This record gives sequence, C-alpha cells and structure tokens, in this order.
Amino acid sequence: MNIEYRNQKDLPCEELYKLFLAVGWANEDVTTQEMIDNFNIGFINSTFVFSAWIDNRLVGCVRVLSDLHFRSVIYDLAVLPEFQKKGIGKELVQRCRDACRSSEWLVQTDIAKGFYEKIGFKENNDYFLSIPCKWF
Repeated sequence: MNIEYRNQKDLPCEELYKLFLAVGWANEDVTTQEMIDNFNIGFINSTFVFSAWIDNRLVGCVRVLSDLHFRSVIYDLAVLPEFQKKGIGKELVQRCRDACRSSEWLVQTDIAKGFYEKIGFKENNDYFLSIPCKWF
C-alpha cells in the first residue's frame, strides 16, 4: 500500500464529503449542495492540514487550529474505515505534532478516546462549552 501524505489545506470538497460520509460525520439526507461546495472551508482556515492519499483517493485527513506556541487543537481526524488500523491516523497526528513540537495538544473526543490514549494523549478535566453553528 503506497500512501502519499500531503500538507495542503484546499482539499477537494467532494473527496472530503465522501470521507466524512464513510466515517459517519455527514448525512446525505440533510447535506445540501451548498454544504458540499463549502465542505473544505474549515480546512482552508485551519493552521495545519495533513491528508493521506492512495492512488489519488483521499483516505484520511486531519486539521489543526494552533497559536503555534502554547496550544494546538486537533479537529476532524478521519480515516476511511477500510484503511483504519493501518497506522494512517497515527501518522497524521504525528505530522501535526512535528509541525509544532513545543505546543500542548488537545483533542475533544468520545469514541476515539482509546486511539488517542494509545498515542500518548491523557484525559484532562477541562470543560468545553459551545454554541452550535448553522451547518449542524
């Protein structure tokens, strides 16, 4: 399996949408064409974006918001189900950490908690508060 890792923010919207569908983060029933056409906006406006490709097919991605010194937050780490448990997610996170070595790294997750703990993340007791956006 020849995996090409890229550092590019402008991931193709259709490819990104297909990946999010495959991991259960998008729903065809409620996704509009306007949403698909803007699917990569969060990635374009992120500090770092890394992606994994096999034969020009997006198989994984991650994005990071960071102040480049104190804190960095991982968002949207996704790997196609048929390529999970092959080291792609771990490599994507490592590329993030390598891009900003001195930073504290944060991620908010529930179902992937075990994955992150295996690669060195520790649970903390911070609380996140939110206001939902118009997209979901």
